[in-house]
Amino acid sequence: WITQPGWQGAEFACLISPDIGARFAMSLIRTASGCSGAAAPESVARFVFCISGSVTTEDGTVLPPEGFAFIPPGGGGLRLDAGTRMVLFEWRFLPRGEVPAAVNGHFDPGKAAPLRGDDWLMVQKLLPVDEAFDAEFNIMSFRPGASLAYVETHFMEHGLLMLDGGGVYRLDDRWYPVGQGDAIWMGPHVPQWFGALGRKGARYLIYKNYNRSPLNVG
Repeated sequence: WITQPGWQGAEFACLISPDIGARFAMSLIRTASGCSGAAAPESVARFVFCISGSVTTEDGTVLPPEGFAFIPPGGGGLRLDAGTRMVLFEWRFLPRGEVPAAVNGHFDPGKAAPLRGDDWLMVQKLLPVDEAFDAEFNIMSFRPGASLAYVETHFMEHGLLMLDGGGVYRLDDRWYPVGQGDAIWMGPHVPQWFGALGRKGARYLIYKNYNRSPLNVG
């Protein structure tokens, strides 16, 4: 855990960054006594997911545990109450027409839908299905023993945080046991697959750079 300028009173664990080849950053942030977080640079978009405590956005929206917010480029800073933990995604936004407005909400199993008709694997899309967004954030919920239907390979990359439960993740030709709190970066074209193991279900939050061409030019 480290400190960051503009985030006095908070500690960062940077899990994914461009230094490892990613085109985004993913950090866990915690504060014991509360803090205010600096605004992002004008070209940088953010996505916040509250793990515990509460986060308040510049417009006064309060995010409880499992609340989330998309903050477009030029959006303001954040305020974290004492005892808050959250995950922060940041990336250089690729505009396509009008930049979308801020979005907020919370995890709601009632808003999830089966993935490809499999009701043992439910997906809640956290952002609107709109080409103005250059990223997608989903919560994937697996019943015990459920798995992705096939091994995926594509030019997009992912950042993933296990919210609860556990299982095994395949990346390329390796297999990794994962559990609550683990994070994964999946680079472009890496074969990937997940299966939930144990007596309880598993959930993860996953990011994907989306609505972009392979050249990353819109």
